[in-house]
Amino acid sequence: MLPTSNGHGHGHGQMRQRKAHRTWRDGGGGGGGEGEGGAAPAPPCTEFDVAYFHSYAHLGIHEEMIKDHVRTDTYRNAIFSHRDLIAGKVVVDVGCGTGILSIFCAQAGAKRVYAVDASGIAVQANEVVKANNLSDIIKVLHGRVEDVEIEEEVDVIISEWMGYMLFYESMLGSVIAARDRWLKPGGLILPSHATLYLAPVTNPDRYNHSIDFWRNVYGIDMSAMVPLAKQCAFEEPSVEIISAENVLTWPHVVKHVDCYTVTAAELETVESKFKLFSMMRAPLHGFAFWFDVQFGGPASLPTENGSTSSDDKNTDHCENGGQRKRRTNPSEELVLSTAPEGPPTHWQQTLIYFYEPIEVEQDQLIEGSVSLTQSKENRRFMNIHFEYASGGRTLVKESVMC
Repeated sequence: MLPTSNGHGHGHGQMRQRKAHRTWRDGGGGGGGEGEGGAAPAPPCTEFDVAYFHSYAHLGIHEEMIKDHVRTDTYRNAIFSHRDLIAGKVVVDVGCGTGILSIFCAQAGAKRVYAVDASGIAVQANEVVKANNLSDIIKVLHGRVEDVEIEEEVDVIISEWMGYMLFYESMLGSVIAARDRWLKPGGLILPSHATLYLAPVTNPDRYNHSIDFWRNVYGIDMSAMVPLAKQCAFEEPSVEIISAENVLTWPHVVKHVDCYTVTAAELETVESKFKLFSMMRAPLHGFAFWFDVQFGGPASLPTENGSTSSDDKNTDHCENGGQRKRRTNPSEELVLSTAPEGPPTHWQQTLIYFYEPIEVEQDQLIEGSVSLTQSKENRRFMNIHFEYASGGRTLVKESVMC
């Protein structure tokens, strides 16, 4: 499981609950739906799934998400900005949790909302629906989205499926299942697109706090603890907040996801090569990942190169080798961002630290590749393979998010 920025304290159990809600909510993500539209068979419900469903009944997870105002306000604004496509329509909420997004959709005029959740929180969600006199509009379905039955096509799919590092314990597979089973042609998916970024970072304060602390403890030389401290602090990815000042280069786009067309097979392995140039002289301590999601309208027609017109117009290719997804005009499309320069969210950023920092000069090349692969043991876990080179040094870092 992931360490927090101080490597302990926040509690591995609590951290696990915080991150694992990404998949517990809808019953297990990963893989397509069954039956209709030639979709792939539903993945079996494993013992990992059962544990997730049970754990996600914990109210604290839902409280934290709802209190993330960047998240909740953006979803609410997105629903009401698409009121003309929701009013009088049928909606499915994939992984409804407490039912708050389903209620927003009802308030926006939805004719019917299917709120699907495999966790026991569905029982409380149903009571929330009754308390708000919405039982004639919202139907809570307790089960996996891959297994429940909806006897009609839907016009809209909404889901807060994103995990740390976008894909970790992600529910996107279940959104794909819902799309392939029920979504009408030309229907709306919110969010419509997602983009995962990476960038090299410097973070001397974190390194000093976790590592250099041991060199002198109350005047006692505890340097013998340094190798163990590095292993404990940096062996696994760390979820923490950094600032824009920590980022050494323009961000690189690792993966852009079109929720209207993405397939489950694409999510099994995500690979990307990067070639970036440092904007300052500083120690390179590792790489940070973050993401944003866009709440656009129904799918655009593909261009000749296979991308959508919105993909082409919103991507900058920087001179230094990085890529940026341009922020769209807020009046045209809402964006929920977890970038270091934005307001903090409960997703924070995900850091892959090196055991030893690398000194880089301004304009120095940093290049390499990253591979994110679903674990064969448990598709909710992710294997991370990094290869990078800078200043004549070539290194490999492997981590597991579990």
